[in-house]
Amino acid sequence: MIIEVKSEAEMKALAEKIGTQLKGGEVFELIGDIGAGKTTFTKGLARGLAIDDDVQSPSFTISRMYEARDGLQLAHYDFYRLDDPGIMTNELAEFANDATTVTVVEWADVVEGVLPKDRMRIRITTPTETSRTVEITGFANEERL
Repeated sequence: MIIEVKSEAEMKALAEKIGTQLKGGEVFELIGDIGAGKTTFTKGLARGLAIDDDVQSPSFTISRMYEARDGLQLAHYDFYRLDDPGIMTNELAEFANDATTVTVVEWADVVEGVLPKDRMRIRITTPTETSRTVEITGFANEERL
């Protein structure tokens, strides 16, 4: 499925709609260049999970955790700065297989082998300065949009 969004607000609204449908155990792989909107997407997803915290990119901390609605949590990873994720793969594998966690991974190529096959891939490209093309593939994505 390919969706065109014209603004940051539309990106957040798209992700929020998906976030309201989540039940836990879902894994998202976000793909896109720097500034494409991966963290913006995650902010919308968090809003759909009723997270009030200020969601920030974990580029320097590698991971951030947020408490969500219905006893869920959001685990947000960013492996941009890591050539070898080392021990982080154990933590990621644990959360990616936890039924109470929604896991979001940016720059996932270094942990490809840890991610479950049943995940949603969100590929974000930037045709213009403000618009984005969002390609969604993975688990039953039509049911969540």
